[in-house]
Amino acid sequence: MKKIWLLIAAVAIVSCKNEAPIKYAVLTGKITNKLPGEFTVNSMDRSFKETIEIAEDGSFVDTLTLKAGTYMLYDGKNATPVYLSEGFNVNVAYDANDFKNTLAFTGEGSEISNYLQAKSKTEKEIMGEGMGVYELEEDEYKAKFNEIKTALNNLLTSTEGISEEFKSKEQRNINYGYLKSINIYERYHAHFAKKPEFKVSEGFLAELDGMDYSNEEDFLFSSDYKNLVSSHYFKQASKLAEKDSIDADLAFLKTAAQIQGETIKNSLLFENAKYGITYTENLEEYYTAFINASTNEDNKKEITETYNKLKVVAKGQPSPKFENYENYAGGTTSLDDLKGKFVYVDVWATWCGPCKAEIPYLKEVEAKYHDKNIEFVSISIDKAADHDKWKTMVEEKELKGVQLFADNDWNSQFVKDYLIKGIPRFILIDTEGNIVSSNAPRPSSPKLISLFNELNI
Repeated sequence: MKKIWLLIAAVAIVSCKNEAPIKYAVLTGKITNKLPGEFTVNSMDRSFKETIEIAEDGSFVDTLTLKAGTYMLYDGKNATPVYLSEGFNVNVAYDANDFKNTLAFTGEGSEISNYLQAKSKTEKEIMGEGMGVYELEEDEYKAKFNEIKTALNNLLTSTEGISEEFKSKEQRNINYGYLKSINIYERYHAHFAKKPEFKVSEGFLAELDGMDYSNEEDFLFSSDYKNLVSSHYFKQASKLAEKDSIDADLAFLKTAAQIQGETIKNSLLFENAKYGITYTENLEEYYTAFINASTNEDNKKEITETYNKLKVVAKGQPSPKFENYENYAGGTTSLDDLKGKFVYVDVWATWCGPCKAEIPYLKEVEAKYHDKNIEFVSISIDKAADHDKWKTMVEEKELKGVQLFADNDWNSQFVKDYLIKGIPRFILIDTEGNIVSSNAPRPSSPKLISLFNELNI
């Protein structure tokens, strides 16, 4: 009898242990022919990043404390979505030299990751290569994305091992993907079909009528729903900016401040402010508007830290310096070498489309002011591996002014001191090395010439 009671007690203890909730996900795997670079797990909103150590044989194991959701695995070249949640034990394996054909997920909870992989493949097969789908006319375009929606719903229904809770959310997500494609059509078709004046026909967006933009569960689950919500409030902000004659960035903060749901409001405010505050022309007003609108103390703390750093590069402050940057013309150049002249700095990279779009305008401004007391300095923040690509572009596009190559791409001290988080970025420095504007107008903006006139350049 005593042995029986001991056995019962042991079973009870084991049962208690088994019932204790697991507060982490386990990610294991092996990468054959591992490429140079970090192996990371990143959340889709960039709020979570974990670097995983890879053994010499390519194997790895890590426990991750995170929220349930889709994350991106990235090895420096290859990327794939993986769905992780508490209690999952997912194994990923592939050959880095043949990533597309060898990627495989196994283990507890891997069904969703396999579904996401199949989903991506299905979308690509139906859409075809390149951006040709956005050149389709309205009826063909809608038919194409309806075909995608139907195929994805069939795939989801036929996939076994996925919880009903996930399926329910994913069904809505698939529909949001379709609605997003409708929402972006006008802008994308105008660009890819080379019809800059294109407008969608009346009724094309009717499927968006009456949409609920306050579903916080879907906002956290679906990036497509999040995109639709963000687009909705940007449109409202645009109307407010025009009505009240205020800058678009301030109009967005004022619009987002009126959102009732705290999750959506704080997310849109923060994601806009993380980068927007480094670009705004009204730092004090922008910062005050954010602080008054946000109710998330962690977000307010981070934006306040950025605000305090930006005050160091405010108008009239001594400019941070770049030193001994490689000059395309030969030798090196430092900011101090240019003292006595105004310096208009263009921070750019060869891979940056908006940067390249400014080149013709920059050439025009340079030509107009070639005999004035101002130097036009372009600083490439390309990676060292793209050094030759930089030299080739300077030559082929016949770039003028002082062409420099930063010493450590995005991690260059000059870039970090100015809190540059997006490019192109333009900076104007006066003859004494003090900041005129850390967010100077772009060459394509008439405001730049107005600024030069104010300074009697």
